[in-house]
Amino acid sequence: MPPLADDALLPTLADSVRPDEDGVHILDRRAFPFQQHWVHARTVDDVATAIEDMVTQSSGPYFAVLWGMVLAARDAAHRPDPHTHMHHAAARLVRTRPTNDQPRIATEHVLRATADCAAADLPGIAETAAREAEREYRDRSARMGRAAADLLDDDARVLTHCWGDLYLVGLVHAAQQQGKHLSFVCTETRPYLQGARLTAHTLAELDVPTTLVTDAMPAALLRAGDIDALVTASDRISMDGHVINKIGTLQLAVAAHTFGVPFHALCHAPDPDSPTGADVPIEFRDGDEVLHALGHRTASPLVEGRYPAFDVTDPRFVTTVVTDRGAYPPGDLAGYWTAQPQQHRQGTPQ
Repeated sequence: MPPLADDALLPTLADSVRPDEDGVHILDRRAFPFQQHWVHARTVDDVATAIEDMVTQSSGPYFAVLWGMVLAARDAAHRPDPHTHMHHAAARLVRTRPTNDQPRIATEHVLRATADCAAADLPGIAETAAREAEREYRDRSARMGRAAADLLDDDARVLTHCWGDLYLVGLVHAAQQQGKHLSFVCTETRPYLQGARLTAHTLAELDVPTTLVTDAMPAALLRAGDIDALVTASDRISMDGHVINKIGTLQLAVAAHTFGVPFHALCHAPDPDSPTGADVPIEFRDGDEVLHALGHRTASPLVEGRYPAFDVTDPRFVTTVVTDRGAYPPGDLAGYWTAQPQQHRQGTPQ
């Protein structure tokens, strides 16, 4: 874990994926904050299953995949075709969250680092690459947080949706260092209630005034003038400025646009492999999850559920895309890559 400023509070979820000699230990976000239970993933498939089952979310899968690739390297060192094994492991991990480009970016980083090394060297090189990628991800989140904080007024009331993880932590730390006094309104984010449990709890840990509302309330708050900015993370942003994020982001963005409230979408970098929003696959999860909350059925036994886990927000509803290189209008994202084209993309959260 890289050092923070002396006065920066470190929330619990900022350190929720921990590698060890016996595997990867992942804090179960499905139970947090009521319980702090760690899932022990001993194999690549264990890591993949934990991601698919929502044990970890947002930035968590990026770190889990990095260390899953280290587990793959430890196993591959004893196999006759180690690099093929590494690529098979990468493919398994990438399939866990198809909408989010985090798993793919994480696997690519480790695969590049280990591409030409001998089998015996795979574990050590993979671990060095994973630590480097984790450190860079945290650094980039901090830079992005500073760029986002610059866009907010000193006493801004910020509406957020779902769990922005290190993106949100970076924003809060930067605002605090700038002497700003932000307050947040969090949506519940059904059906997993990430906003009610993860976002709200973390903001409270960071000593930020936090109010929780149901997913149906924000439009009324925006209309009443109770919100100064909508700020979310994103699972992917296409080169033409479409923001792909947790389901419900679109309706918030449309409402914010209607009532003249800016929407700032945070993303380390736009995805150069996604020219348009239509190029991003949308993950559909089991509709049964919509019928339950925290393990309890909340819907009639006579109905079925439908669960598109993400939605796509059109650029016309997006004010700013905030990256680790600064803020861009959604129509000018090509400038991100032309500014420093020699740098390969790495890391971008759900």
